[in-house]
Formats: sequence, structure tokens, C-alpha cells
Amino acid sequence: MGGPMAGHLAKAGHTVTVYNRTRAKVQAWAAQHQGMAADTPAEAAKGADIVFSCVGNDNDVREVTIGSNGAFQAMAKNAIFVDHTTASAAVAQELHAAARKLGIHFLDAPVSGGQSGAEQGILTVMVGGDDEPFARTEPVIRHFARAVMLMGPSGSGQKTKMVNQICVAGVIQGLAEGLAFAQHAGLDAKRAVDVISKGAATSWQMENRGKTMIDDKFDFGFAVDLMRKDLRIAMEEARANGAQLPAIALIDQFYAKLQEQGAGRLDTSSLIKLLRK
Repeated sequence: MGGPMAGHLAKAGHTVTVYNRTRAKVQAWAAQHQGMAADTPAEAAKGADIVFSCVGNDNDVREVTIGSNGAFQAMAKNAIFVDHTTASAAVAQELHAAARKLGIHFLDAPVSGGQSGAEQGILTVMVGGDDEPFARTEPVIRHFARAVMLMGPSGSGQKTKMVNQICVAGVIQGLAEGLAFAQHAGLDAKRAVDVISKGAATSWQMENRGKTMIDDKFDFGFAVDLMRKDLRIAMEEARANGAQLPAIALIDQFYAKLQEQGAGRLDTSSLIKLLRK
């Protein structure tokens, strides 16, 4: 997702330097967007007003910030690091504190909208951190987002993304059960989607994944493996704050079954596969 997001920044006229652990991706991006390539996060961050990252998990975020070649080593005073990774609130708060000691800023800013949202520049960005760096960063983020909101202090962006993933997982499971029921009942499931999507049952998942689920097409981006990571983060946070997530605990087990079947790289709508046995 980071590639198209950086592409929107370059298209808007910003000077962009990129880093990726896969050198070929860096070279391809730089050639396409007439940008600059770096060999380390520190090199990419040197002299930048704002540094963006979008990686995999907590340890990946630590590596590109406070690691041996991390961006924090090279960032100028008062520069801003914006992390779009879906990670824990704890690591966001840890890096916010580390940045403050260095005289720089850290915003946790996970996104929703998937690969297609990144490519179209219509992501939703939920941000945790301080008011002043957010105010400086918001107009830049809007080059690849249609909604950007400061949710509160450090970690609040990640906690809001947890809410998002809790809701999404529940909707996908409900949609999977409804479509499987339609097929077992002898209905034309696609016609059922056509009519109920005009009423109270509608959702983004129904409109964008309903018919592809019926067709057994599950190559639309956000993977089961990533959803399990996100749900684990949400359930850990729930244990800490006392929230109850009974449905999510069950859906997480369904995703685990898909992983056991070798379907971890299929997109999250593949939950319906478990209902066809």
C-alpha cells in the first residue's frame, strides 16, 4: 500500500524519497514517479519534513524508527514521523515517547480502505498523537485519503483501527453466513444480493465482495494472515481494558481454520469457504 500512497504525494508535487526492504520495488517506484531511492530508512528520512511508514507489525515499526538504520537517527528537529501500519497502541505510545526525547514527533495513523483505496487515494486515516504535528500533517495525508481525523492522544489511532477491524470481521462473517444460507435454500444468491443491498442489510463488504464470494474469488487484497494479526491486537487490547469480544474470538478461530487449510493469503471474504463443507 505504501507505493501508491507515496505516488499520490509525488503527483501532488512533493519531493519524495522511498525505501523498501526489496530494492527492486524501490527502483521501480523511483523510475515511475521520478522520485529518489534510499538504501535505509535513515537515508530516506534525512532532511524530510514528514516521514511516512507502512510496514507489517510492531517489530517492523521499531526497526524502521529506532533500529540500527532507523529514521529517528536522521530526522531533523521538529520533523514528523507518521506510521500507517496497523500495530498495537503500546508500540505507538513507546515510539511517541522516544520521538519526544529526540525533539521530533510521532503520529500513529493506521488506514482503512485496502489496496484499492490506496491506489485511488481514498483511504480513511485515524490518527493518534499531538495537535500541532497533526495540523501540519493533515493536508499532506489528504493527498491519498478522503477522511482524516485526530482521535486523541498517542495510541488512539491504533485503538480506532481495532474498532474498525472488529466491525469489519463481524460484517464479513454475517455476510458469509447469509450468502451460504441463500445457496442452501436454493435461491439465486446474486439476485438476493441485488435486492437486499438496497435495504438495511447493505454494507461495503456486500457491495464489493458479495458476488465475488459467491463466485469463489478471493484475491482482493487484505489477507487472512493480516486480519488474524489485527484481531490478535484487538483481543489483547480488550483483555487489558475489560471489553468483551465474544463474536470476534469465534471469528478469529474461523480465520485460524483457513490458515490451517493453507488459505492464509486469500482475502478475508474467504470465510464463506468454511460454510460450504
